[in-house]
Amino acid sequence: MQLLVGLGNPGNQYQDTRHNIGFRFLDALAHREGLRFAAVPRFRAETCNWEISGEKVMFVKPQTFMNHSGEAVGQLARYYQVVTSDVFVVYDDLDLPAGKLRIKKGGGHGGHNGLKSLNQHLDDVNYTRIKIGIGRPEFGEVSPWVLGKACKEDRASENIVFDALLPEIATILDGHADKAANRIHLKINS
Repeated sequence: MQLLVGLGNPGNQYQDTRHNIGFRFLDALAHREGLRFAAVPRFRAETCNWEISGEKVMFVKPQTFMNHSGEAVGQLARYYQVVTSDVFVVYDDLDLPAGKLRIKKGGGHGGHNGLKSLNQHLDDVNYTRIKIGIGRPEFGEVSPWVLGKACKEDRASENIVFDALLPEIATILDGHADKAANRIHLKINS
C-alpha cells in the first residue's frame, strides 16, 4: 500500500487558502477518479482508497491541522505497515513561484511546519515531496500569506499545475517521478 497525502487545514475557513493546495489537489484527483473521502476519526484523517495497476493507494487528508500532520500520517503508516518510501506528500511551497512544481525524494523540511511534523512522526525522511509553488509575499509576514486566499491569477496557475500533475500521478507513484516531472514541466511551461 502507498499513502498519497495532501497537506492542509480542516474547516471551511481554510478551504481556499494557499496552505490548502494539497487538500485541493487530492480533492481534484478523487473527483476525477469518482472517489469520495470519508472521515476516519480513529486516524484523525479523511481518506479514500484507489487502486491503480494492482497497487492500493490511500488518499489522506490529515484533520490534525497543518502543524500536526505527521501525527495522522505516522499513525496510518504504522498501522498499515507502509514504509516511508511509499509515502507521497503534496503541499504548498513558498520558495517556488505560483504555477511551478518540483518533485523531490527525501530532504529537510525547509521551514514548512507540515513537513517538520511528518519528519518527527515517520521512520525517516525518505518520502516523496510534490511541492506546488505559492510564491512569497512581497513584504510582511508569511503566515497571513499562506493562510490567505489565493488571488484569481494564482488560482489560474494552480489549475494549470493540477491539469499537468493529475495525469502523471500514477507515474510518480510507480517510481518514475523524474519522467513525470519532465512531462509536467513541458506542459506547465508551454
